[in-house]
Amino acid sequence: MVAAASVVVAVGAVTGMMSAVGDGGGADTARPEVSVSPRLQPLPAVPSPSPSLSPSASQSPSAEAAAETGREASPEPSVSRTEQKRRTTSLPGRLYRHPESQVLDWLRANPDDPRRAVIASRIGDRPAAVWFADPSPDSVTSRVRAVASGAAAQGRTPVLVPYAIPDRDCGGHSEGGAPDLGAYDAWIDRFAAGLGTGEVIVILEPDSIAQSGCLSAGARADRFASLARAGRVLKEANPRARVYFDAGHSGWNAPAEQAAWLRQAGAASAGSSDGIFSNVSNFHDTADEVAYDRAVLDALGGPPGLGAVIDTSRNGAGAPTGGEWCDPAGRRLGRPPTLSTGEARIDGYLWVKLPGESDGCKGAPGTFTPSYAYDLAR
Repeated sequence: MVAAASVVVAVGAVTGMMSAVGDGGGADTARPEVSVSPRLQPLPAVPSPSPSLSPSASQSPSAEAAAETGREASPEPSVSRTEQKRRTTSLPGRLYRHPESQVLDWLRANPDDPRRAVIASRIGDRPAAVWFADPSPDSVTSRVRAVASGAAAQGRTPVLVPYAIPDRDCGGHSEGGAPDLGAYDAWIDRFAAGLGTGEVIVILEPDSIAQSGCLSAGARADRFASLARAGRVLKEANPRARVYFDAGHSGWNAPAEQAAWLRQAGAASAGSSDGIFSNVSNFHDTADEVAYDRAVLDALGGPPGLGAVIDTSRNGAGAPTGGEWCDPAGRRLGRPPTLSTGEARIDGYLWVKLPGESDGCKGAPGTFTPSYAYDLAR
């Protein structure tokens, strides 16, 4: 099960990688013909939390409305004063949608496709993360700066994903990354130089901690030291940057085990970290992730302001049975991206994985596949 979990995240990370600015466009090579006009269905409802979890893991109606409209939600009345005090700084209110992505390319090129309206309104118009997976340092500063400055000009917050750790995916489907930790440290320095001075959210290296059991003890310690350094460098370069560390997801490592690794990687230090992220490129139900992330944070310790963000890009129907990971059928878009969750210690629901970019079964790996996007969105 652990091995399957690691593959799920890593393969999904490849698909996001293809949307990184300047990292290669990944033309859509799997655009199926539409023989009949599909019937457009109503927007999927926000999924209900798992009945097995306590009511505190559910989202308030006001927060659900905020997620749909982008407006700030009123504070959740059921959140205790103690829990409210855990958040020491406020998050920005509006997320950034970068104007260049594979889904937007497809929408521009296919104005008459009968699936276009659904894909445009339910995926193309949503803010999503921008991935940086090319480990060469030459252009990373300018590419990060372009995204950060574009967001700042709109008064919005970008979500950036550095994805270049050495031995990425331990030689699996998402293999690659910088040649060694020295090169990675230099790459992070240049990444940080492009962050500017506005609000930014950094999803620091998906898989890098949850999957680190594949490394020797020495290599794992070295990786964790480099990640802790990366967090410090990012926050020193831009004090308004919010840096989140890899917590895997609720179907992977136990919270105490994950928290122990996170602590070694600097995630409990205010100088490196604002908390954790989970469910990147995965399908686990939001309520399960909320409960899991709170358990990890409890075990992690650290300053009271640490929180969590959850990838909800395609978890609207929950995880498939049997550990299926490659474009599994029956999945749906999850909660829309928002920084107003109404949940104590949950800082945001983000679309880190870009919906519609294939894991490699419904289209070529890393390419936008309209049939898959439409299945997720309708």
